[in-house]
Amino acid sequence: MNSLPRHLGVAAVTALVIGEVIAIGIFLTPATMARTVGSPLWLLIVWLVMGAMALSGALCYGALAARFPEAGGGYVYLREGYGPLVAFLYGWKCLLVMDPGITAALAVGLAGYVGYAFGFSGVALKAIAVGAILVLAALSLLGVRIGARVMQWLTVIKLGALGLMAILALALGAGSWSHFVPFVVQRAGSDPLPGALAPALVGAFFAFGGWWEIAKLGGEARDPARTLPRALALGVSAVTAVYILTSAVFLYLVPLERVTSGETFAAQAGEALFGPAGGRVFAAIVIVAILGSLLGLLMALPRVYYAMARDGVFFKSVATLHPRFATPARAVAIQAGLASLFVLVGTFQQIVFYFVFVTVVFLALTVGGVFLLRRRGELLHVPGYPSTPVLFLTLVALLLVLLGRHDPLQAALGVGIVALGGPVYFFAFRGRLTPNRNTTHDLDSHDPAGRGREAARGS
Repeated sequence: MNSLPRHLGVAAVTALVIGEVIAIGIFLTPATMARTVGSPLWLLIVWLVMGAMALSGALCYGALAARFPEAGGGYVYLREGYGPLVAFLYGWKCLLVMDPGITAALAVGLAGYVGYAFGFSGVALKAIAVGAILVLAALSLLGVRIGARVMQWLTVIKLGALGLMAILALALGAGSWSHFVPFVVQRAGSDPLPGALAPALVGAFFAFGGWWEIAKLGGEARDPARTLPRALALGVSAVTAVYILTSAVFLYLVPLERVTSGETFAAQAGEALFGPAGGRVFAAIVIVAILGSLLGLLMALPRVYYAMARDGVFFKSVATLHPRFATPARAVAIQAGLASLFVLVGTFQQIVFYFVFVTVVFLALTVGGVFLLRRRGELLHVPGYPSTPVLFLTLVALLLVLLGRHDPLQAALGVGIVALGGPVYFFAFRGRLTPNRNTTHDLDSHDPAGRGREAARGS
């Protein structure tokens, strides 16, 4: 077998989007966002703006995924839009730092909450983090159908817990509506607008981070032209609603005047709702949230290495599928192995921060590729085009300015390190790109514009 089986339907992919995005971020970012903007209305506006950005981006990714339904997601879209060098640099960044770094960061966060709930510390926390990575990697190796089923259950539990929290908060009268007054005017001590929006928007972006990763499973979706756009749009819309509801419940339970940090905000909300055991209850909810996100990452991210190997710009053996489970076992092993190494070394979090800026740049390039591909005659059906990609690129440009002004050296170093992949490509892989035709041939045979893509790739 040399192609991935297509098992994922709309419900499964939607659960993957929700499960991968909703992780630890929603329990940490509302505190900083609420404290800086100092107004429930402005907090709502930030969530809506970032939700609109994520939705517009998801609609563009959905159109790209429908047109190029291959494993690899952003790598494939960058290859089609800009050629092999840009795609290789994206894969280079994902493989060496971003993917294992994010996986390790979530695993360490998971271990921290397990340690809090059960009293573990020290070496035991590293063992828990590595163990979680290896167990979830093994689960993803068993097949995308099994992994998606587990993800659906984790997503149901995650959303159910957050929904139950909201219902209990209102039913028990554990908070006060006075915490929302004044609703519009900023509280004393808040950062002045519009400067206050910068850290709030950045925090919201991190909370939404990862919706684009699920497109990497495009080679395993049934009827991808229908499944992926719908699932991405539904998933991002659901995440936006959950984030607004969760933030509202937190504010209902804890007044802005008492907000100090993300960790204490969540703990205060838990104590207000569940009493002395509130911290442990919240820890359990966070553990489930992170488990779902970790599983989503270990299912989606290795598809980039698989796609690169299939194209001839990575070790060919990584493109070999497991003979029994039809999964890219070696690609999954690479990510799990590197992530486990990062956990043991323990110096990855700051390194990952260096690549946030360039990751956003690649998102902008990917969505910008919609214009290039349509100009070449590709049949890309983006709802609301051209307003949809323009909205996304406008908001991303704002985010890049905020990130660059916050730490220009960090942004420059991240771009520089990614650029070092250029010589690697030219000396080791130039001229070796041989894109797989199995997943696109049928589409091209019904689309004369496919000739434009062939010509563009050859240029």
